[in-house]
Amino acid sequence: MNLEQLLASFPHPVGPLRILIVDDQAVNIRALHEVFRGRFEVLMATNGEQAIALCREQRPDIILLDVVMPGISGHEVCRRLKADPETRNIPVIFVTSQSQEGDEALGLEIGAVDFISKPINPVIVSARVRTHLALKLQSDLLRSIAMIDGLTKVANRRKFDEELDLNWRYCLRERRPLSLVLLDLDYFKQFNDRYGHQEGDHCLISVAEVLSDSVRRPRDLVARYGGEEFVGILPDTDCRGATSRAEVIRAAVKALKIEHLGSAVGKVVTISAGVATQIPDFGSTHQALLAAVDQQLYRAKHDGRDRVCATEIT
Repeated sequence: MNLEQLLASFPHPVGPLRILIVDDQAVNIRALHEVFRGRFEVLMATNGEQAIALCREQRPDIILLDVVMPGISGHEVCRRLKADPETRNIPVIFVTSQSQEGDEALGLEIGAVDFISKPINPVIVSARVRTHLALKLQSDLLRSIAMIDGLTKVANRRKFDEELDLNWRYCLRERRPLSLVLLDLDYFKQFNDRYGHQEGDHCLISVAEVLSDSVRRPRDLVARYGGEEFVGILPDTDCRGATSRAEVIRAAVKALKIEHLGSAVGKVVTISAGVATQIPDFGSTHQALLAAVDQQLYRAKHDGRDRVCATEIT
C-alpha cells in the first residue's frame, strides 16, 4: 500500500502527516523543507531541547535529526525520545555530515531507523522518508485495530490503560489536572432481558456515538471499560469542567429516547456517571484516581441513578 491507501485504511480519520526537521543550520532546514513542503506538515527545530518539546506537544510522524548541534547532540535527543513512552515509536532518521561506519552503527544502535549523509539528495531523502512513513503507518494501523472495541468502535480497555498511563505522565510533568469520567447504563441487564441482546448492542453503539461526539479534543479519549461501562480520559480538565462534560453526556444519552420500560428511573435509557480529578504528583499513582472515579459512580447509582457525582483528590 502507498501512504494515501494506508491513511484511508484507518478506522478513524488521520490528519496530515507531520515531519520534524531538526538542524542548527537554517540552510539545511530550508533545503529539507523544500523537499517536503506541500505534501506534509513540516515542523522545524534548531536545537535538541526544542525538538524534544515539539515531539511531546505535536507528536510528529517522523524526525529528520542532525547529529552535531549546540547543547545536547542528536544522539542524546534520540536516546531521550526512545526512553519516553510518549515518543518512543516516532521513527528517527539521522541526517548528518558524519559518514563513518561507526557513526552509522551508533545511530542505529540507539534507535534510529536510517542514516542519510549530507549534502542531501532530494530524491533519496524523499524516497527513504516515504518508506519509513509507510512502515510506521502499517504498524500504527495494526495497533489501532488492536486497540478498538469491536462492537462500539471506540477504544478498548487495553487502549484506555495505555492512554491513562501516558496522560498521567503528561499531567505530572506539566502539573495539570487529569479527570476521569466513568459511566454506566442504568438497569442495562433489564434492558437486555426485555428487548434482547441485539437491541442491547444497538443501544451500546448509540451511547458510544454520543460519547465520541461529546469528547473531541486531541488528547481526550473515550473507551469501553467493560460490559455497559464506558470511561473518558480528560487531561487538562478540572473537576468543574469534567462534571459539566459528564452532565452534557448524561443529557445527550437521555435525548436519544431509547425506550427502556424495564428501568426504575424512567421510560428511556439513562446513565449514571462518576467524575474524579487529580493533579498528579510523584507520591501518587493513577490507581487512586481510578478508585475514586469508581467510588463516585457507585455513589451516583446508590443515590438514585441518572445523575453525576464528582470528587477532587487533593
